Amino acid sequence: MDILWIVLGVLLMLVGLAGCILPFLPGPPLCYLALLIQQLQTDPPFTTRFLLWWAGITVAVVALDYVIPVYGTKRFGGTRYGMWGCVIGLIAGLWMTPIGLIVGPFLGALIGELLGNAKAEHALRAAVGSFVGFLFGTLLKLIACFVMGWYFVQALFL
Repeated sequence: MDILWIVLGVLLMLVGLAGCILPFLPGPPLCYLALLIQQLQTDPPFTTRFLLWWAGITVAVVALDYVIPVYGTKRFGGTRYGMWGCVIGLIAGLWMTPIGLIVGPFLGALIGELLGNAKAEHALRAAVGSFVGFLFGTLLKLIACFVMGWYFVQALFL
């Protein structure tokens, strides 16, 4: 039965890693689920404390993935219009995955700034900030998933 849990965990881990780049798959939660499935083995490899820490990290990474593009918009000089546009673009992008999750915040920030009477150059800068935030969020998800993957592989061989 342990082999079933290992195979299922490996599949979840691989899909989770792909989910860091493909916006329609929840990468970190799938990687965390792979860790949880390993607990069903005859000899569970992780402590409860370890799993609780990673649950918190997973929730934080998923939450930050939605907050960071808005922060990037603000950091690159965006106004409230750009930040709200980024949020609306992110929500609209959820319905047009996978490209919508990448383009939505960018276009939302750009349109929001233009509606707020910003110059085109300023609006584009705020939109670039949302895209940089998206890239940073993706990097954060990748780091979290690779670390979980490392613990997963380590548990298989120890």
